[in-house]
Amino acid sequence: MSNTIAIIKYNAGNVQSVLYALQRLGAEAVVTDNAETIRNAAKVIFPGVGHATPAMQYLRERGLDEVITSLQQPVLGICLGLQLMCNHSEEGDTQCLGIFDTEVKLFPSGTDKGDETITAKIPQIGWNTIAQYQSVLFNGLPESSYVYSVHSYYAALSKATTAQTAYIIPYSAALQKDNFYAVQFHPEKSGQAGATILKNFIALP
Repeated sequence: MSNTIAIIKYNAGNVQSVLYALQRLGAEAVVTDNAETIRNAAKVIFPGVGHATPAMQYLRERGLDEVITSLQQPVLGICLGLQLMCNHSEEGDTQCLGIFDTEVKLFPSGTDKGDETITAKIPQIGWNTIAQYQSVLFNGLPESSYVYSVHSYYAALSKATTAQTAYIIPYSAALQKDNFYAVQFHPEKSGQAGATILKNFIALP
């Protein structure tokens, strides 16, 4: 197994910015959709910005869905990557990889609080805080640190939730099961907080 971090290449955006973030931290990384390269990497990052249905179709056509679910090394999903690691997404009624036993849903357009309805723009774009850390990914990170998010869909809270945030409703900012980690926000765009999270992932055994 090499010391390289494989960044999974598929028809979803934001892959290059993840590569640049890792390079800034001195990590050796490669963007690839080659199954053997992914299997032999020391760690794997599954990023993405885009639509769930064509993303899953691309993965299935190349057998990458089976590759991802079979990986034994640390894997980090980012944004769409987190969503595709769940059971199902309301976006396009998409069956996903089923690593995390939770559902991905569209943010509600408003939430009733007593006599008033709280409305917010969808997608969520911008900075928000995360809290209630339960993963080594957040070692050294102050509680309620700000991270950057861009998304219309969210993973519901579940047993796999390792950090929470709220936008209209509470949801999973991060998930973990065994060697699979995932964050809904973009660590590569989240300044020092994001760099800390990526450093912690790089340092995983």
